[in-house]
Amino acid sequence: MKAFVIDPSECSGCYCCQLACKDEHCGNDWMPYAKPQPETGQFWGRMVEYERGQIPQVRIAYNFIPCQHCIDAPCITSCPASAISTRDDGLVWIDPKKCSGCQLCIMACPYEAIFFNSQLNIAQKCTGCAHLIDRGWNQPRCADVCFHEAVIFGDESDLDLSGAETLYPEYQLTTRVHYKNLPKRFIAGTVYTPSDNEVAIGATCTLTGEGGPYTTSTDDFGDFWFEQIPAAEFSLNISKDGKSWSRNVSTVEMDIGLGDIPLA
Repeated sequence: MKAFVIDPSECSGCYCCQLACKDEHCGNDWMPYAKPQPETGQFWGRMVEYERGQIPQVRIAYNFIPCQHCIDAPCITSCPASAISTRDDGLVWIDPKKCSGCQLCIMACPYEAIFFNSQLNIAQKCTGCAHLIDRGWNQPRCADVCFHEAVIFGDESDLDLSGAETLYPEYQLTTRVHYKNLPKRFIAGTVYTPSDNEVAIGATCTLTGEGGPYTTSTDDFGDFWFEQIPAAEFSLNISKDGKSWSRNVSTVEMDIGLGDIPLA
């Protein structure tokens, strides 16, 4: 079975995957696989960019989201025209000739990966570039163009799936798009001593809570980062040379940038 492995930690946010998808499908009729993708309004493989934390502790995260090519895909069971099916290689596709344009599959997809082409009155989505795979290509365009190898495609049995997870596991779907190193929460800050108005280098930072305790030290700029931690309630303690600072911190809703932290 064909599958994807996507690693957001390797992504630079160059958008080449999204652009390659548009380049391959806009203005090109790949029947019987797919009709042309509209130039605007649809991203069969879309790059999602979002800011995390608060100034000055900020991270920019990127994630590429194509159709997840679900096993027992809800779009398939929602289609009254039987236009959506799983190919023998595992790729889920919409037959443009059978699609009635009812849009029920769009409502059934929790990943918002199916789009409606109003000009053609059909639903459309990522095909895994099946028209290229069937002609002997090893990869779809999105994976082929990614020089960081943040998007990898191949036979599922040959891919390294160690540590991989499903995007939005709360949907309770098994997919053939596997993600590695999905961003978890972070807590960060800059520690300084008010008495000399200098950053505190080497201060011990201890985070107690779910999955912990976690321990790190401030760097040469007084900064500390707890990264890839759960969305949970924590207690943070920072100490150096008999001075300390403590606070309860929650990452349930968001990543936390604490700004400047004075050691009293």
